[in-house]
Amino acid sequence: MTQLAAYTTSTGEAVQFWVLGTVAVIGALCTILMKKAVHSALCLAGTMIILAVFYLANGAYFLGIVQVVVYTGAIMMLFLFVVMLVGVTAADSLKETIKGQRWLAGLCGFGFAILLFAGIGNASVSEFAGLGKANAGGNVQGLAESIFTKYVFAFEITGALLITATVGAMVLTHRERTERAKTQREMSEERVRSNHLPPLPAPGVYARHNAVDVAGLLPDGTPSELTVNKTLRERGQIRDVSNEALDDLRALEQRSEDRLERSSKGEEASK
Repeated sequence: MTQLAAYTTSTGEAVQFWVLGTVAVIGALCTILMKKAVHSALCLAGTMIILAVFYLANGAYFLGIVQVVVYTGAIMMLFLFVVMLVGVTAADSLKETIKGQRWLAGLCGFGFAILLFAGIGNASVSEFAGLGKANAGGNVQGLAESIFTKYVFAFEITGALLITATVGAMVLTHRERTERAKTQREMSEERVRSNHLPPLPAPGVYARHNAVDVAGLLPDGTPSELTVNKTLRERGQIRDVSNEALDDLRALEQRSEDRLERSSKGEEASK
């Protein structure tokens, strides 16, 4: 009877798999295709919850609880709060400043796809081991035995990669503070004195001034279409100041060179 149950599927299990599996695939696709980062995070959290239900339905109770408490409840919610507080909008610059990283990402994705299809192709669909042997002494004990015996090297390598990524993120985001942090009152007074009352432009966009008919500049110097009103764009009332910015920069460089030449000539004359 135990062997027969391992090779048969009840109607409830089949309905659960096809319904929740379809929702999980849709959530995974929405995670990639959604334009807003908050919506992508919510779709990913929903997919993780469905995976936890699959774990619980197959007898892996510890993995199901960990999936909900640790990944969905802690990591994904923390990521969601960070996105909501810091803010990631469509106005951020999508221009790549590092050459070749898209090709490298595509190559890594292609390699991952090959490994994924190779694993699916080598999967055995004629025989099912089930979780009876693994859970003979308890689900937690069976999982610990598998991790620290058969998959110990993969587990340690994954942990080392996660620690390296965490340390790298801390190093890249850490900045030494060399001056006292300004208070909110000081920052508001500074903004009023600088005649820049509207909100500041999004990260990655360089704004020459706060006029509504002037587009901000992306890191490569091209105007950003998302920084001006759609109505002004349709009317053709947008001013392009990128050339003026480049001219001002050339004039500033020329004045700096002239000043350096005059100072060097003055030092030679004094000698």
